[in-house]
Amino acid sequence: MTTVHNIAPVSELKAQAKRLREKLRGTGVQLSHSESLELVATQHGVRDWNTLHAMAGNRMLLRVGDRVRGTYLGQAFRGEVRALSTMGDGSHRRVTLHFDQPVDVVTFDSFSSYRQRVSGEIGWDGRSTRKTSDGQPQLVVMPE
Repeated sequence: MTTVHNIAPVSELKAQAKRLREKLRGTGVQLSHSESLELVATQHGVRDWNTLHAMAGNRMLLRVGDRVRGTYLGQAFRGEVRALSTMGDGSHRRVTLHFDQPVDVVTFDSFSSYRQRVSGEIGWDGRSTRKTSDGQPQLVVMPE
């Protein structure tokens, strides 16, 4: 079986199957929805739809301009995705966020350091692999 790291989320894979089915219908080829899902799986180099679905998992779909919420260095935020790119083998993405309100990333009482635009590396689950000193992810991003 082929190992594919850069697979779209399940919702996009299903949309690909729907587009394929509609395009083929226009040429006179009739497919069921499950047959089109199986063809999409084959196009991605795996043996069947169940395998592709398992590989895609519940990957979070983010796009530039999306509204998000989460935590950055332990501080809650709401903001917007300003840039997004896939890194290396596709298992992580680099994201740039613009917070609605700056967050203070220093926990020391007599000193503050505010950030409003930050960049970080997140997995498909929206969590960074890098951790703070207390073991929490540096960045957690979720669709709003």
